[in-house]
Amino acid sequence: MSDNATGSAAAERGLPPSEPGGVASFEEADRGPIRRMQEFLHRFPTSIPFIVLLIGVVIFSFAAPGKFLAPFNFSLILQQVTIIAILGVAQTLVILTAGIDLSVGVIMILASVVMGRTAVVYGVPVEIAFPLGLLAGLACGFVNGVIVTKLRLPPFIVTLGTWSIFGALNVWYSKSETIRQADVQETAPFLQWTGTIIKPYDFFSNTLGLDLVFLKGWVLNYGSVVMLIVAAVIWYVLNKTAFGRHVYASGDDPDAARLAGINTDRALIGVYALAGFICAIAAWVLIGRIGGVSPQAGQTANLDSITAVVIGGTSLFGGRGSIVGTLVGALIVGVFRNGLALSGLELLWQDFAVGVLIIVAVTIDQWIRKISS
Repeated sequence: MSDNATGSAAAERGLPPSEPGGVASFEEADRGPIRRMQEFLHRFPTSIPFIVLLIGVVIFSFAAPGKFLAPFNFSLILQQVTIIAILGVAQTLVILTAGIDLSVGVIMILASVVMGRTAVVYGVPVEIAFPLGLLAGLACGFVNGVIVTKLRLPPFIVTLGTWSIFGALNVWYSKSETIRQADVQETAPFLQWTGTIIKPYDFFSNTLGLDLVFLKGWVLNYGSVVMLIVAAVIWYVLNKTAFGRHVYASGDDPDAARLAGINTDRALIGVYALAGFICAIAAWVLIGRIGGVSPQAGQTANLDSITAVVIGGTSLFGGRGSIVGTLVGALIVGVFRNGLALSGLELLWQDFAVGVLIIVAVTIDQWIRKISS
């Protein structure tokens, strides 16, 4: 039998490369534990923020015993991260497309000013003023999307520019005036509804007759409920609709998405418009949180939302991430800030810890992305 015939027969039998006349195998024989961990984290990126959150809770339960694990403290953390979590949902949509939106914070502030000032100062019924605020947020997001897609400019540059533009519009429309809590309560109390306090234990006890002892001490507000509703709706959109699949595809490989027949420009415009609308919902929650309307509120909201998204496992390079991860990322920021404060550390060390978390999260993302290449 000739050498060629021997090689062909060996190839059909699937002989390993070490045998005479065998052919090379293209499958990896043994994968080490690090490789398997890398593949697991690539398939389930949300597992990382869950682990970090659990570690943080365990650490601070020992660092601040009797304080950190108190139900009221957990309630406080949840209320503190509500607005950032909602903005994080908006930011997640954009980052999934390999973009970034530096204007989410100022869109929220502008929408809150439109809602509050239109209703309180100009006397427009809240039934009209509130939708106008939502429309303002939607319009701002739409403008971002159109500029990004039609002018083919980087999202970072576009939203950096619109951040200044929307900020100027905010100053112009608000006249740099703050609307007091008493004025909002008298004229448009609906705008403060998201700040209404809820006591879960009393609710279940009075309405259903259930004595759920573990809920004693918990104090929430309707803003947290709105946050969960927004997150649930966007999760459904991303995971159960064609639009959601187009978002992931556009962020993972836009050229391949276009070849597959996806209108990536329309998807991007829809993403930015939806993000702007969610920012307007965050504006409603913001009014409920502070009681009044301030054109200076939420100055750090842009960076905070990006922080929650990145720590939550969403890749800055697009195509990979989840809404659940973003919510957990927001909780991680809240837990670390709260835990460090209860431990007696100064604010600068809280910022230091959050900065370290961001760098570690991006480093892990880069390491995980190697599996796809």
